Amino acid sequence: MMSKSKISSVEAYLTQGCGRCSHYSTPQCKVHLWTKELIEFRRIVLSCGLTEEIKWSMPCYTHKGKNILIISAFKNYASINFFKGALIQDPQGILAKAGENSQSARLLKMTNYTEIIRQEDHIRAYIFDAILVEETGLKVETKPISDQNIPESLQNLIDNNPEVATAYAALTPGRKRSHIIYISGAKQTATQERRAIQCIEKIL
Repeated sequence: MMSKSKISSVEAYLTQGCGRCSHYSTPQCKVHLWTKELIEFRRIVLSCGLTEEIKWSMPCYTHKGKNILIISAFKNYASINFFKGALIQDPQGILAKAGENSQSARLLKMTNYTEIIRQEDHIRAYIFDAILVEETGLKVETKPISDQNIPESLQNLIDNNPEVATAYAALTPGRKRSHIIYISGAKQTATQERRAIQCIEKIL
């Protein structure tokens, strides 16, 4: 896998890929599947006055130092990922959760650059709304960690290991939630138990 630090520009991202997997700079790289769509997204985003950077090996766009959105490629679509998309008005009904457990981010998915051009005015309106959300200091009200159901496999580790219990209690809510989501994502009990054990080192 290529070092993330070697992706230093959006031009390199568009021509070579993100470098986050073994498909870097090959026809199988997801970036190459959606180059035209990503270029259109980039054009629209830059027209809204955002600052272009590379973060997490992807084009990231900021406003006064605050992250607003990322453009990225997935297997089945190109997307704009709004960091605080849950707070954006969505009159067109085109935003989707970034994942089943996502509370803040929302994706605007496209599979055809001509559709992006057709929706350009709507996309730009969403971007300006995202900037306004950041300007006004709005924050997503995330579900408290106490409201999450801690998997039994993790709870057993906490109950039976004081060192793990102490370390877990000291984690930030976001870190706790990430472990809960990872473990709960497994359907079988045995897999959940295995994931819980894998989390011990990170918790400690």
